[in-house]
Amino acid sequence: MGIAERKLRHKESIRIGILEAAWQLVITDGWQSLSIRKIADAIEYSIPVIYNHFENKEAILLEFTKEGFEKLAETLREVKATHADPAKQLAAMGDAYWDFAFDNKEYYQLMFGLGIPACDTVKKVPELQEMTALMISTIKEAIAGSKNPEADYFLKFHTYWSILHGLVSIQMIESGKPDVTKKMIVQDAMAGFTKALVD
Repeated sequence: MGIAERKLRHKESIRIGILEAAWQLVITDGWQSLSIRKIADAIEYSIPVIYNHFENKEAILLEFTKEGFEKLAETLREVKATHADPAKQLAAMGDAYWDFAFDNKEYYQLMFGLGIPACDTVKKVPELQEMTALMISTIKEAIAGSKNPEADYFLKFHTYWSILHGLVSIQMIESGKPDVTKKMIVQDAMAGFTKALVD
């Protein structure tokens, strides 16, 4: 292995160490308490070393945001593949979305903060685009086979996502943990949404 390759591997291992330390701090203390100084202390490097790898704390948060959307997109893709009917896919994806939010609470809180990201955020995070494209394509498929094939798919997408994100957010604010009764509300909302979509 050459010197250049060794340096590159060393730099990547520090970068991974920074992200691992940041994640452990988040699990322990929450997103609000994360700071460059705490990360530097945790990995026993100076603050400038952190800045050599990440421009600021927001750049570290963006890495986790991308990772979260990638995980959510993969989850939705897997559950979609278990059904052939688009209406059933949407219902199953709604269930999986709820489970993901509470199984990965730290990711979800960072990914969405207090609201659905604005369009300019979507343009900056390809992983978010992939997740929304999966939802949109499934809604388009459901509309194509419905009694109203001229329905506005983009409007329906925003309705679908608003239902899911709204119900998850309410539950996180109320108790911070999943509730079987509340999940039934999601399932009922998805049943109503998909029925209205295809009828």
